[in-house]
Amino acid sequence: MAENRKYDLVVYGATGFTGQLVAEYLAKNYADPSSLVWAIAARSKDKLESIKSKMAIPSHIPSLVADSDNLDSLESMVKSTRVVLTTVGPYQKYGNELVALCAELGTDYVDLCGEPAWMHTMINKHQTAAENSGARIVFSCGFDSIPFDLGVYFLQNHIKSKTGDMASVVKGRVRGMKGTFSGGTAASLKATMAAAKADKKVMQVLMNPFSLAPGFMGPEQPLGNKPIFEEEFNSWSAPFIMAAINTRNIHRSNYLLGHAYGENFIYDEMMFTGPGDKGEAIANAVASDKSMSGDKGPKPGEGPNKDEREAGFFDAIFAAQVDGKPYIASVKGSMDPGYGSTSKMISESAICLVKDNLAVTGGIWTTAPAMGDKLISRLIKKAGMSFTIEKD
Repeated sequence: MAENRKYDLVVYGATGFTGQLVAEYLAKNYADPSSLVWAIAARSKDKLESIKSKMAIPSHIPSLVADSDNLDSLESMVKSTRVVLTTVGPYQKYGNELVALCAELGTDYVDLCGEPAWMHTMINKHQTAAENSGARIVFSCGFDSIPFDLGVYFLQNHIKSKTGDMASVVKGRVRGMKGTFSGGTAASLKATMAAAKADKKVMQVLMNPFSLAPGFMGPEQPLGNKPIFEEEFNSWSAPFIMAAINTRNIHRSNYLLGHAYGENFIYDEMMFTGPGDKGEAIANAVASDKSMSGDKGPKPGEGPNKDEREAGFFDAIFAAQVDGKPYIASVKGSMDPGYGSTSKMISESAICLVKDNLAVTGGIWTTAPAMGDKLISRLIKKAGMSFTIEKD
């Protein structure tokens, strides 16, 4: 674990759309150097200085030049800080060297990755190095997959406190959402699909729900790829685009928690579209929507304006039954998921690594086993999120 570094935290990719929002959030909440020593980094010094002016970032916040094409500049940045927060994706294109350096040099790392095949490769390549150096590398610290990973964790811990056991089946359902997915998410999806088309092994990883749990294969999981009517919720449910990454991360969390949810744990994730003919029609429309993978989707660097971000929200529930008794938890966010809430989630994840006394040591982690209750507390206090038991 990195100690005695110049900075607690460096935001890498601070000139990008999401990176700017992260820098703005930190400037509003952690401007005092006595609370957090941080810097911003990107390829262009001039753009960094422009961002500082645009986002009202204090002049004492340093601007560092770092470029994924320049290994020396990356290494200098990684050596200078305890945690790297990177928004520079797609990570399969721009993240390889950064993860390798953090794992080697004992620098903690958080990102917004929703690329399971790349994460699978990084785990295989760098898990041992991260364990040896003390680097805590935590993928998927935004809308994918924090609300879902921590939502399952929150529900399971509540059930255990009531029953002494955990649920073997949990259903994650997006109950409501307003906002856009990020251009980075769209770019990552396209890059992943292109990699899968070029390499059958990548497709095999993508199709395996336990691809991030090395050496483990659990029970068959629901595909969640077709609209269904669910009597227990009185609603049609449609495929949810983030399920492909969220499910993998949740199974990795279970694996890293020593299979606390059980070796036969089943989890699936969809989104409600409502009852009746209208709900069915919406579910079918969602299932046939290919806009995220097409040319009409959001572009990296683009995003909603401030009013649109603040008008957004998300609301997800997690449902289980133990001994015939239903349990439901909800996780909600008060800004649009792809940008406003995500920028807060990744910021607080990085600060959790810096400030909180966590039990985990070096390795490649997910948020639930790495930060768990301490991150939940931060997200409630700082990030406009709620974690609530709705039925027990």
